[in-house]
Amino acid sequence: MLSRTAAQLYWIGRYVERAEFTARLLEATLRLDALSARPAGQVAWDSALRVTACDKRYAATGLPTEPQSVSGYLTLSPDNSSSIRSCLDSARSNAKSVRTALTRDAWEAINRAWLGLRGLATTGGYEETLALTAMIRAETRGFEGALHHMLRNEAYHFIGLGAAIERADNTARLIDVKYHLLLPEGEKVGGVIDRDQWTTILHTVSANTAYRWLYRDGLKPWLVADMLILRSEVPRSLAGAIDEVVQHLAYIGKRLGRQGEADRLARRCQTTLSRTSIDAVFGQGLHEYLEAFVVEASQIDRAIGQQFRFA
Repeated sequence: MLSRTAAQLYWIGRYVERAEFTARLLEATLRLDALSARPAGQVAWDSALRVTACDKRYAATGLPTEPQSVSGYLTLSPDNSSSIRSCLDSARSNAKSVRTALTRDAWEAINRAWLGLRGLATTGGYEETLALTAMIRAETRGFEGALHHMLRNEAYHFIGLGAAIERADNTARLIDVKYHLLLPEGEKVGGVIDRDQWTTILHTVSANTAYRWLYRDGLKPWLVADMLILRSEVPRSLAGAIDEVVQHLAYIGKRLGRQGEADRLARRCQTTLSRTSIDAVFGQGLHEYLEAFVVEASQIDRAIGQQFRFA
């Protein structure tokens, strides 16, 4: 496989995963703002921008931090390289270049999602925005479903590798923002607003049911953190995502005869997560731990590019 083809497949995985995560985050923020005991307001929308690392770029636009403006920026803005439209445009462009490596269903899912945003100038009101996020989630889930019917070859594993790296980064940023930025000043941990926000996080990563299966206690922040960091049976947890990274790299290395620094870094991260307890995480400092993890995931990403000679 050409290095350029491998890079395009890898970034298809990252872009589609990022688009789905942003759609989930946007939907959850809308519902939190509308349904919480006290409207989350600007704090919730600030947090959505911070999770997606768009806060500084958004501030530079001079737009107000309110639902319609932030929704439009995260969904449709061509000036935001991480907006859903930008991600799907990039995913589609890459998919066109490697069309023969994808199944028809995988291509059509990306193309339908892209077509669903083409020509839109605004996300509309509350109901229209929710409908739009539902459409995006449906199409990105359709893409994920199409992957399960693909031949288990290098193309499949490069797409999965990109998606797993993106998923790990997104989950780490989500947890970090919640603990340190999202809870309004003066609100206690475990209060009504805090509980709504943790429910929102579980909804964002599609883990409400998983939490109830894994823990008998009610909703507790440290247990949510434990699940989303260390429980490898949860696909969107840090441990679950890194397990996938290791598996994809092992397969690609076996097929291409090319293993190296990316494999070493991923296995080291996997081992560290398997030997860590949530008490140790909080003892180190949750923010410091997650910040270090984001750096480590970035190092794995760079090592992947170097190992497979991405242009």
